[in-house]
Amino acid sequence: MTWSTLAPGIPRLMHYQRADLRGDVMGGVTVAAYLVPQVMAYTVLAGLPAQTGLWAAAVAMVVYAVLGSSRTLSVGPESTTALLTAATLAPFAVGDPQRYATLAAALALLCGLMALVGWALRAGVIADLLSRPVLIGYMAGIAIIMIASQVERLTGIDTAGETLPQQVTSFVASLDASAFTPVELFLGLGVAASLLLLAGRFPKLPMVLIVMLAATGLAALLEAWGVPVATVGPVPADLPALGWAGISASDVQQLLLPALGVFVVAYADNVLTARSFAQRQGHRIDSNQELLALAGANVAVSLVRGYPVSSSASRVAIAEAAGARTQLHAIVASASVILIVLLFGGLLAAFPSAALGGVVVYAAIRLVDLPEFRRLWGFRKREFALAVSAVVGVLVFDVLYGILIAVGLSILDLLIRVARPHAAVLGTVSDLPGWHDVGDYPGARTIDGLVVFRYDSPLFFANADDFITRALEALDDATPPARWLLLNVEGIVEVDITGLDALAELQRRCEARGVRLALVRAKSELVDAMDRHGVLDTIGEEYVFPTLPTAVAAYQSWAEGSA
Repeated sequence: MTWSTLAPGIPRLMHYQRADLRGDVMGGVTVAAYLVPQVMAYTVLAGLPAQTGLWAAAVAMVVYAVLGSSRTLSVGPESTTALLTAATLAPFAVGDPQRYATLAAALALLCGLMALVGWALRAGVIADLLSRPVLIGYMAGIAIIMIASQVERLTGIDTAGETLPQQVTSFVASLDASAFTPVELFLGLGVAASLLLLAGRFPKLPMVLIVMLAATGLAALLEAWGVPVATVGPVPADLPALGWAGISASDVQQLLLPALGVFVVAYADNVLTARSFAQRQGHRIDSNQELLALAGANVAVSLVRGYPVSSSASRVAIAEAAGARTQLHAIVASASVILIVLLFGGLLAAFPSAALGGVVVYAAIRLVDLPEFRRLWGFRKREFALAVSAVVGVLVFDVLYGILIAVGLSILDLLIRVARPHAAVLGTVSDLPGWHDVGDYPGARTIDGLVVFRYDSPLFFANADDFITRALEALDDATPPARWLLLNVEGIVEVDITGLDALAELQRRCEARGVRLALVRAKSELVDAMDRHGVLDTIGEEYVFPTLPTAVAAYQSWAEGSA
């Protein structure tokens, strides 16, 4: 393993295309303008000083730019990990800010170490269980949550709750005409509408940044006319504390299990978001490399006394909309955040908060892939239902349980497919080499007394009974009655002990009927497993054939000898 595989961002930067520079700079600056107030809000939600999150974001973005496999993913403080941090640490350190900050750093460190162990074990394979319909549905659910999260910023009406139903209920209960701010709503929706109308027409212009600056100018005019507009306000300029001082073995013991939960959510969110955007942009994500990148980001964040980080779909969408094409935009964003914190703490003071909400609404709308939903509906209703279920899971049960539901649905869909796979009786077709499914070719010829049956799936506990049933049905349908059942096992690339027990049971059923069971095209791994199980001796090694012609020739020779 070379340094270029451990840190894929370095060769990407070494071979950087100048054509991407303008978009990356604009994307980085735009993300920084959005990130600062967003991360400050998330960090307060996590129970830490606002500036802590800014330093964590600046560090995490650079580390991910070096270690990550996504071209545009933005890693840093995020709402889900902020909520989980607050829920985890509240029982241990409420009222003790110093202790709280130490535990937050310990939580980030543990998440990083768990990700590192996952990378070493190549556990990224678990991300492959998430299908495309689930990704499409997940991102649509996240988009709706993003829009709902801006309701308070756009209307001035307080909302509370961790799930969308709770937030809607809170909004309705808090409706108060005196609290409603039509100017804020007009400004936010105006920004969103302007971006939807202009961004596509002028793709070469930094339209997100232009519209944001225009909104700032409009807010200044409104203030001059006596109409108050809520703004971001000054950014604290405190330097971060460094190191892991104060973290004890007892802290690690207390936080070990909660850290595992935070890590699982952070990684699932990271991979889901990265893959969704990668599919839109036409590149691939290395799920195992994402574990290493998440490990590096969280360990680095713990060094600046931050809290666990993951990806932000809204920041990726904003970066993409502003023209970002590579991780250089994250480095630009990180540098911008550091400059703002150290030198220009008051720069964003005049920026209207509602305009940020409008940018989020615009970015969220871009995440909903309606053409893909239509394509799923036209292709297979079950895949469409899977996507809709992922949307509902995220909205009704929050992101944490939504991710678990998405994983469960993906596994369930996989099990359904392999539990009832395609199976076929095979025959020969004129002018077409090989043996083919008689269901596809009604005119296919079979050999009297020989049933060639293929089962197109790994053989394991979920389909063992189905395998026996369908093989026996093939025997029942044979005319004239079968004398050999020849199993084409090229599709059985994996087997468990239940599957081998089913094969042994099929051998007994065939023997009771006076039918010889034989196998063809068995891979060496399957033969070895059959040998360890004992079913190979039951069937007989002489009835395991390498090719169909040799198996058919053996049957014909046997049939002639027994005639």
